[in-house]
Amino acid sequence: MKTTLDHLTRVLRVLLTLLMALLIVPVSLQIFSRYLGIIPRYIWTEEIARFCFVWIVMVGAMIAVRDGTHFEVDVLPQFGPKVEAGIRIFVHTAMLLLALVFVTVGWSFAELGSRQTSEIADLPLIAIFIAWPITGLVWIAFLGEKFYHDIQLLRHGKDANGTG
Repeated sequence: MKTTLDHLTRVLRVLLTLLMALLIVPVSLQIFSRYLGIIPRYIWTEEIARFCFVWIVMVGAMIAVRDGTHFEVDVLPQFGPKVEAGIRIFVHTAMLLLALVFVTVGWSFAELGSRQTSEIADLPLIAIFIAWPITGLVWIAFLGEKFYHDIQLLRHGKDANGTG
């Protein structure tokens, strides 16, 4: 399972890089058309930039959950490994609840998007709206791995890798 999630994380990192590179194109066109006057002002660039930005945020959130850099703030003093694991299970449970909201409400959101198109570029809005349930599903997969490690730490005083 870990190798599958490792591969998924690598794919997400490549996708994030491609989306960032793709975002540069419409934003550059917008800037050049406004300030140079050489090329016409394109209206569709704003929509494409927005589509890219939404996906960049969602893919970044997926990666951040895997890396443990999303939704985590160190405000409590350090405790023992088992207490730390218990605290992480509490935090990950809250994250799991949010992921379930993303999946359930996001699915309805995606269904709505399947019946609509964007005003300018005439792109199907499901291309944006599907990001929410996909993000929730990926969070659930990554959180499953985190729960496994934390439960191992609670049971044995060390995680599945033998560290603790």
